[in-house]
Amino acid sequence: MQGDATELAAALRHGSLSAVEAMQISIEAAARLEPLGTIAYLDGAMGLAAAQACDEERQRAPERFSARPFAGVPTLAKDLGGPFRGLPVTAGSRLFERKGGGADSDLASRFREAGFCLFGLTTSPEFGLSLASEPAIGPVCRNPLDPARTAGGSSGGAAAAVAAGIVAIAHATDAGGSIRVPAACCGLVGMKPTRGAIPGGPSFGNHLAGIASELAVCRSVRDAALIFDRLSGNARGPVPDPSPADVDTGRLRIGLLTDTGPAYPTEDRRLAAVADAARVLAKDGHAIVPLAWADFEWSVAASSRAFADIVSVNLAALIEAAALEESKAEPLTQAFAMRGRALSAARLWHTLNDAVLVSHAVWGLLDTVDCILMPMLASAPLAIGSFPTDHADTDLHLERMTAFAPLACLANVSGFPALTLPFGQDEHAMPLPVQLMMPMGHEPRLLSLAARLEAEGRWQHRFPVAGLPS
Repeated sequence: MQGDATELAAALRHGSLSAVEAMQISIEAAARLEPLGTIAYLDGAMGLAAAQACDEERQRAPERFSARPFAGVPTLAKDLGGPFRGLPVTAGSRLFERKGGGADSDLASRFREAGFCLFGLTTSPEFGLSLASEPAIGPVCRNPLDPARTAGGSSGGAAAAVAAGIVAIAHATDAGGSIRVPAACCGLVGMKPTRGAIPGGPSFGNHLAGIASELAVCRSVRDAALIFDRLSGNARGPVPDPSPADVDTGRLRIGLLTDTGPAYPTEDRRLAAVADAARVLAKDGHAIVPLAWADFEWSVAASSRAFADIVSVNLAALIEAAALEESKAEPLTQAFAMRGRALSAARLWHTLNDAVLVSHAVWGLLDTVDCILMPMLASAPLAIGSFPTDHADTDLHLERMTAFAPLACLANVSGFPALTLPFGQDEHAMPLPVQLMMPMGHEPRLLSLAARLEAEGRWQHRFPVAGLPS
């Protein structure tokens, strides 16, 4: 492993690197790697001021500094979600100007309390409507592992920045796979937490009827575990805080899905990686329980419909409430807004009811197994331009996304936690990701199982973290 945020935080804590030095190196890396298009907005002065404050705290109040798990670690927020004070989010759209930045969201405050030093916003597709991060306003985000390929979306800029080593960890959001798909594309760890585990207040503007969550893209499972522990709980949202389950190191029933159906087939090499992961867990004494695509087919289809309807209605409402000049948006965005306005109340009610039934169906599966192991992506990251937005065919766009990541929306709509991590590489040295899903509140057990797979060493990061030795 070529470093992670935990290692960088340790270097800062032990004084082998100052926060200002770490920030300067990250800013320099951002400039050097600008052609990757990972960063949509950079404020070096903000980052250096935050780093200076961290260095001063280390001298003045070392115990308080050391209590922050990521004290002095440079990071980036996503250009969608938040908000983070002083960072002018535009959601990748011409409909907003780069000004202001508002007050911190509850989550942004927790990022700062954890010690992170923010210095910019990562590239997102317009309003997060794509599994590629190529907004018309730019920049086009490219995969550091192969710049001809997508870094995924909608947290593609975050994933590319972390994989390239500009930062060791970055804020990300997930409403339809938007943490997990970019992490899978770039060889990272990405976890979508249980519904209600992460604060979304005070406005809950990115709640999206419960399908959206926020956390980070990470270079290690231990980083994912640490940031989840620090940011989760007391969300004060529309659902109760999940009750965390104890880590059970005993024998688990692992449901194994190695089929995504004839409509959305997954490449054999990627299915083989999932089967390889199951064999590792079987050697540890876990029971492997084969699952069939028929157990998932209705829930996957209903989840895709729910994602489409919820984001369309949300977009239409946002444009109306903010009196935005819709004609400036990309053609596909305009089409999604029109789709939202055309959706009847009865259809939306039916969609939301189906979402509840999806959750019930997944609970049923998790009565028979303790964890589901399944594919994350159907293929290697696609070429740049594979998800064009210069057209108005929303159904075609949704179909393309489902074909690329058939099981991405299931965790969002059902509310269950899901995590992806790389488990090998293909003949083009691109990651072979697997996905794990567990019952609500079982993040500790989910992370423990992921750490076991990570320990196999099937994947190594290509690039070191800025500020750490290669």
